[in-house]
Amino acid sequence: MDRFDVIDTCTRLAWHADQREWEQLAEVFADKVRLDYTSLNGGEPITLTPAQIIDGWQPALGAYTATQHLVGNHLVTLDGDTAVCTASVQATHRKSDDTLWTLGGTYRFDLVRAGDGWRISGVVMTALWSDGTR
Repeated sequence: MDRFDVIDTCTRLAWHADQREWEQLAEVFADKVRLDYTSLNGGEPITLTPAQIIDGWQPALGAYTATQHLVGNHLVTLDGDTAVCTASVQATHRKSDDTLWTLGGTYRFDLVRAGDGWRISGVVMTALWSDGTR
């Protein structure tokens, strides 16, 4: 059951972000989350609260008419009250002029067990390829 719950939590991150369901998105995160998008954006990993993540993602995703993050091929490792889920991702971003930017890569989600389920405490996005106009 834990394996399913971990996968569901990771899938809900992508779903709620694409649907712009910000309140539900906040519920998938732990109180502090280490985000590492350095393979895509450079810089250094950062640690943020769920509210800070959403404050950054709203305008970034809002620049697109639609996004779709497909997350699959989940591999889950459980260790007591922690888990790691690695998965493939393909993310398509459509602008209002119908230009597309598609990105492929992997996610590594670190999770902790909370009182009512699993929460994401870390995300490492590794970009492997992209196509189109960012």
